[in-house]
Amino acid sequence: MRSAPDLHSGLSALRGDHFDVVVLDAYVPDGAGLANVSLVRAEAPQLPIIVAGEADDEAVALEAVHAGAQDYLVKSQLNPGWLERSIRYAIERHRMDSALLDAEKRYHSVFDHLVEGIFQTTPEGRYLMANAALARIYGDSSPEQLIQRVTDIGRRLYVEEGRRDQFVRLMQEHDTITGFESQIYRKDGTVIWISENCRAIRDPQGRLLYYEGTVEDITQRRQVEENLRNSETLYHSLVETLPQNIFRKDLQERFTFANQQFCKVLGRKLEDIVGKTDFDFFPRELAEKYQRDDRRVMETMQPYDTVEENQPPGGDKIYVQVVKTPLKDAAGKVIGLQGIFWDITEKRLAEEKLQRANADLARSEEQLHAKNVQMEDDLKMACEIQLTMLPQQYPTFPRGVPQKDSAFQFTHRYHPTGTVGGDFFTVSALSDDVAAVFICDVAGHGVRSALVTAMIRALVEELKPVTGNPGRFLTKLNSDLHAILRHTGTPLLTTAFYLVADRKTGMMRYANAGHPKPLHLKRKEGRIEPLANVSGKSQPALGLFEQNVYQSSEVKLSPQDLIMLFTDGLYEVQFPNNELYTQELLLQGVNKRAQLPAAQLFDELLAEIKAVSGEGFSDDVCLVGMEFAGSQSPS
Repeated sequence: MRSAPDLHSGLSALRGDHFDVVVLDAYVPDGAGLANVSLVRAEAPQLPIIVAGEADDEAVALEAVHAGAQDYLVKSQLNPGWLERSIRYAIERHRMDSALLDAEKRYHSVFDHLVEGIFQTTPEGRYLMANAALARIYGDSSPEQLIQRVTDIGRRLYVEEGRRDQFVRLMQEHDTITGFESQIYRKDGTVIWISENCRAIRDPQGRLLYYEGTVEDITQRRQVEENLRNSETLYHSLVETLPQNIFRKDLQERFTFANQQFCKVLGRKLEDIVGKTDFDFFPRELAEKYQRDDRRVMETMQPYDTVEENQPPGGDKIYVQVVKTPLKDAAGKVIGLQGIFWDITEKRLAEEKLQRANADLARSEEQLHAKNVQMEDDLKMACEIQLTMLPQQYPTFPRGVPQKDSAFQFTHRYHPTGTVGGDFFTVSALSDDVAAVFICDVAGHGVRSALVTAMIRALVEELKPVTGNPGRFLTKLNSDLHAILRHTGTPLLTTAFYLVADRKTGMMRYANAGHPKPLHLKRKEGRIEPLANVSGKSQPALGLFEQNVYQSSEVKLSPQDLIMLFTDGLYEVQFPNNELYTQELLLQGVNKRAQLPAAQLFDELLAEIKAVSGEGFSDDVCLVGMEFAGSQSPS
């Protein structure tokens, strides 16, 4: 338990330690009465607050509770038991409130991330509620946009006129509907198939209130079904038009199907063939041979490929290529066989054609090999070009002084895992006094990631007018990148961090777009602190949301301080025991080397991670260090 004589001391104590409850004098010195509750909540939003005051007034107590307090106690009525009970109740009520809020957040998280769309509509056809999945299915950016856009479901949504009327009629008859499949218009005008499940919600008197249900996008399934129907139609079309003879038999060797070519060879109609056997059409010797082959196929369940003699009724003997395969039902049980045969008199011509085709294939393989070699050369060149995009030398502050006398000293290490990588950084001088450092990480480490880093580099060059304000810089970069990537259909996750440091004032401003928090090594104090946003909340990566606004934060630099920036490839390394090299282990590795020069620190840290992982890094790695020598210019 700690006590503080005034509000300022109390707020300082809250910043420096962990507490379970705050008992606050309503009129603590240097405070503002019951407004103190809001000040304490702003400093420690997760702590329950009990207010103690002189006034035995219900209005004052209600005002304290409305301000955010868990309880109000009258000083003149206090005793140890009452105070202890109030503290216990306040902590428990606060715990229950927090659990309720967490449960509500989890519910909304599940609701908004379901694959199926969920809706509530009026019987007249207006949306009352929709989740994010339904908005996504219908092509809207949010449920609110969907509800505002589709004000008449019958006219604005369904492709088929009167489809909503059919829906309402079925609901009136049954109160539920399952698998109601329809074509609908998305926001962009494209047509998709959906399946709706719905039920009617009524009040205790049986009056209809609204409809609620789910929607599933079945466009792909309908396309598969249509493809299957087309495939079956195509199969029968092919079977009937192929020049080969095709037939099927059951287990009793009776014909169950024959194509038109087979009927033509036998000189019979299909109805005169189905149900008959080989003995009805071929000489006994041939019929016995055919059936021996058939039984072997059905007993062994193996295909049979051979050259046979065939004598059509009234014709001469010919040699045919025969392929027989077992027919199986859905359970894998043999139910007969299928055969196909064709005249091989022209076999030599076919073999010659095959030889020519093989020669063409060989030439194609040679051409493909040449293209692969060219592609490898192109990738090597791309790697060389990408390396030239990184700083080849660092600016000095002020301009013109030797590198060793610069107020800011820079170091970097860059290790792409592929030929080209998705990490990028730049160091620039905004003036003689102000340095700027930008680092980003595009997901992946291939050509796509490298192309995005090239675009980001170009955008960074275009954004020089706003480079002095990190928040505005990332906000504009995010907007421009989103405008480019939204046309690709699949945005790449891109994190970034940007800082601006002034050598005269020692102030450093920065903004973060979903990037790993850089480390601030306060060498004189012997402390390391991650650079968090001033709001305490993470901000999203670049290119995901068009209108996102990034905030600037600031920190004071002291001489000998080191700012260490890095990409997530540095710590997302798997050990042989399948454990990961976490950010906590990274912090420990940096802490024991905090007093080393940045270059030596980086090299030892990279060597340690490679040694413990056994296989090195699985993702691109980029480290950038900025050491602050001090605000005074060298003599």
